[in-house]
Amino acid sequence: MSIRQTGEFGLISRVVSRLGEPGPAVLLGPGDDAALVVASDGRVVASTDLLVEGRHFRRDWADASDIGRRAAAANLADIAAMGGTATALLVGLCAPADLDAGWAELLAEGLAEEAGLVGASVVGGDMTSGPTLMIAVTALGDLHGLAPVRRDGARPGDLVAMAGRTGYAAAGYTVLSRGFRTPKVLVDAYRRPEVPYAHGPAAGRAGATSMIDVSDGLLADLGHIADASRVHIDVLKDAFVVPDQMRDAALALGVDPYQWLLAGGDDHALAATFPEGAPLPEGWRVIGKVGTGSDVTVDGRPWSGATGWDHFRV
Repeated sequence: MSIRQTGEFGLISRVVSRLGEPGPAVLLGPGDDAALVVASDGRVVASTDLLVEGRHFRRDWADASDIGRRAAAANLADIAAMGGTATALLVGLCAPADLDAGWAELLAEGLAEEAGLVGASVVGGDMTSGPTLMIAVTALGDLHGLAPVRRDGARPGDLVAMAGRTGYAAAGYTVLSRGFRTPKVLVDAYRRPEVPYAHGPAAGRAGATSMIDVSDGLLADLGHIADASRVHIDVLKDAFVVPDQMRDAALALGVDPYQWLLAGGDDHALAATFPEGAPLPEGWRVIGKVGTGSDVTVDGRPWSGATGWDHFRV
């Protein structure tokens, strides 16, 4: 059955039925003009992303549930990168009228499943028709009394650390774009990122001086910290081990695997800086050092390839 057949409100009813019970931060969920969400310390962390079919996802590469997981993860990771915990998602959907209503229901399931990993809920949104399939997600979060971890706090002498993994989703994207569906571990990483959500608040509690979600590429995103903090960041290439399946795929496809590891996005690892000598929280590992100056280098030298994704330069 298409969306044209269900109608807007019929589709809303079907989608809402897939969202599950709201979490403890939700006082009023879907069904009214607006939702009501608790922020325990009076501050709300907010982030939004827009995903466009053909630009951010392809329905022949991933099913609706996977796309929902990816759409949610892009926003939930931003909340974690501020040291917060997400509580709610608002979702806007623009879809052609001939889209299968079941696809939208599975999308909602994926959104709710990913949000459930951090105890968040989908609390509302909007739908409209249009020729291009687009998904807009806004995440709300709670700092639970912590100071937000911003991009502008890195200082010379700090250690650069990372939680999570990089390169897997970028390798999966390359594999899919060349018409292959294996290695499965890489393709699955592109379809459903494994985000280290809990490591963001942990870094905030441990005194991280700056932090960012690695969505566009590690070197590019560390560049945002370097620019905001007016420092130089040097990344250690030896801090990254190329997994066997990634190495094999890179050899078969003629790609430098470090281009995936250092400049590939969509895994949503977290990168942060910590004062030298401070114990790192569990799950964080040192990948570089902050110094005086500007820009980002690898082993003391400029990186010769692309550093990450830029929507308006691709």
